[in-house]
Amino acid sequence: MIRTIPAAFLLTATLTASSKTAPLEHISLQWRPTSSLQLGTSQMAASTVTIDPFTDDRDNKEVIGENREEHIPKPVTTTDDVGTFVSTNIRRLFDQAGVKTVDSNGEVIIKGEVKKFFVREESTYKSTVEIHLTVTDQDGKILWTGLASGEATRFGRSYQVENYYEVLSDAVVNTVSSMLQAADFRKAMSGHGNGPITWRCAVQQPCSPMVRAVS
Repeated sequence: MIRTIPAAFLLTATLTASSKTAPLEHISLQWRPTSSLQLGTSQMAASTVTIDPFTDDRDNKEVIGENREEHIPKPVTTTDDVGTFVSTNIRRLFDQAGVKTVDSNGEVIIKGEVKKFFVREESTYKSTVEIHLTVTDQDGKILWTGLASGEATRFGRSYQVENYYEVLSDAVVNTVSSMLQAADFRKAMSGHGNGPITWRCAVQQPCSPMVRAVS
């Protein structure tokens, strides 16, 4: 016996299936900033800068966000290399700021470890990026080391990949703004620094020393 399925039932099932949002898993990272880079008042140093590919030092390297509007959170994940994504776009922003970046053998070398790269979505999208940076000269002498961070917030439709792209990109922009507005970081970029002192830089806040290294 062949069972006939009413057309109305088929329509309802189709609408229900289409209304479910596909999970944002294993997405490719995309650079979609909406914020502008904020620079310091003094001119950038003339030293050439090499930015090595950053490492991803986060515990769960695939998770980059989470929607917490419902009882069961919906994750946002990627299989892309977050460290490479961040360092590539920091170099892009440095170029925009007038910093002379080179692929290798720069007078100043920047290494980084990504500590945070995450979006929490509730009523808004809120992102945080935090990177531990080490600035050295060609001989490996530490000119500056510290944590640079940036945050971003935006409104948008629920659980939309474009909003995750934008708010993460904006947090990277704000992280670079905090770096380039910091006098001690800019001094290190010129090939001179205060030695192995750990600093914290955050957007819209001056850099402040955290831990002075024991010589």
